[in-house]
Amino acid sequence: MKKKTNLSDTEQYNGSMAKDFEEIKLLGKQMERLRTNEELKENHMMPDPVQYSEEDLF
Repeated sequence: MKKKTNLSDTEQYNGSMAKDFEEIKLLGKQMERLRTNEELKENHMMPDPVQYSEEDLF
């Protein structure tokens, strides 16, 4: 079996969430457009469920 040594192959496994600065800028634009739970409720949409309670933090 041939070992992969291509740089792009190794970059995929580096554990980062974005592979380059362009992707970081794209993710930032997506985050700017995210609606708050209140905005979702105003538009009759369901927000994400709570994943933890305040008691779990301490």
